[in-house]
Amino acid sequence: MKTKFLLFAIGLIVAIGVNAQTGTDPGAPKAAGTDNERCKENNSLFVPYARSGNYADAYPYWKAVYEECPAFSINIYLLGVNIINWQISKETDPEKVKSLIDDMMKLFDDRIKYFGNDSRYRKDNTIARKAQMYNDLKGENTDYQLLHKWLGEALEEFKEQTDPIAISRYMFASVKLMQNDMDKFKDQYINDFMLCSNIFDVQIAAAKAAINEEVIEKLTTLKTEIEQVFATSPAADCETLQTIYASKVEDNKTNIEFLKKTLNILSRIGCNESDVYLTASEYAYKIEPSAESAMGLGSKAFKNNDYPTAEKYFNEAIAMSDDPEIKAILYYSLAVIANSRNQYANVKQYCLQCLKENPNFGKAYLLLASAYAAGGRNLFDDPVLSKCVFYAVVDKLEKARQVDQSVAAEATRMINRYSQYFPTKEEIFMHPALKAGENFQLSGWVNETVRVR
Repeated sequence: MKTKFLLFAIGLIVAIGVNAQTGTDPGAPKAAGTDNERCKENNSLFVPYARSGNYADAYPYWKAVYEECPAFSINIYLLGVNIINWQISKETDPEKVKSLIDDMMKLFDDRIKYFGNDSRYRKDNTIARKAQMYNDLKGENTDYQLLHKWLGEALEEFKEQTDPIAISRYMFASVKLMQNDMDKFKDQYINDFMLCSNIFDVQIAAAKAAINEEVIEKLTTLKTEIEQVFATSPAADCETLQTIYASKVEDNKTNIEFLKKTLNILSRIGCNESDVYLTASEYAYKIEPSAESAMGLGSKAFKNNDYPTAEKYFNEAIAMSDDPEIKAILYYSLAVIANSRNQYANVKQYCLQCLKENPNFGKAYLLLASAYAAGGRNLFDDPVLSKCVFYAVVDKLEKARQVDQSVAAEATRMINRYSQYFPTKEEIFMHPALKAGENFQLSGWVNETVRVR
């Protein structure tokens, strides 16, 4: 998983930086009732072995210092993770593996107990790493409610100061819970997303104020990750997004990067007609006209039946866009406007341009078929030949059903309707221009070759 790899990579960078410390931490508290010299000796013996990957020799000295003086050095916990992982890799008994995983979790709990108040090894960061390790070790057997509980406690305590990795892992647990039980956890996931998105906004603003580009980049990457997951989740319907982003758009109406990102998310979900999308488009267009914002203004005009204005913005958007999918939507929108004016030749032109950009745009075939049915009946003075346009109508509907399953049901319904208007067998037999099984050319703007059947 991309998110999991990113978090692991960032975690590894942090861990390497911490592990670079050597020897005993002189600031660490000493455990009461322990032999300090014995602790020093065992610590000095296990650390070199563990750092060189010789965990077998490191283990007895590490175990002694961990049990006798758990507050002696952070190395007990940083290197202890590697030692327990080594034990797990060698164990084949499932029950013993389970026990070792419990030992690993206790190791993180003890690290919090003895070093949780140290600014270098903060509690929320340790909880994030505990959660990540738990998920790595348990795999498909991960208890995501437990994961969510651990990380939720970190957010409750640290709020806007929560470690970014803990926030990201919290959202990972939340979406997993929702995926496993939509009815029970959907509302919680939405609330979690709003909370964590707001925290990231606060942290990014603070990083910008401090002009820390490295932190800005990391925070922005993590925030984008949770937004992308949310945007593709079942929780992301237009009504929900309207609730989440309406106030955010007003607060960021001069922030072009935020507006662009919001438009992208809303567009991906198909919320191009929502009020928040149209408002964000208007603000973004004033700052920096783009295909996305022009499309939004066109949609707003279309919604208000202001077709000339809608055409203006849709054509602007086409000129600025290099995205075939967006251009296909725009051409289709122009075709819909033309169809409302009974400009059937223009409907065909725009539908064909739409299908050139996206050959699988089933709605364009449906609209083209409707235009043929409505405007193609007057191609011939001969009433029997005029019926032949319905061959072209059904051909387009068959194509829609073939390329786009989302319109298959509607295409089938229309096929059943329009195939009734084909010339009858008697009419074909009696007409000199028609022969069953052979091609027939439809003239005029339709300009289609059809098979007589």
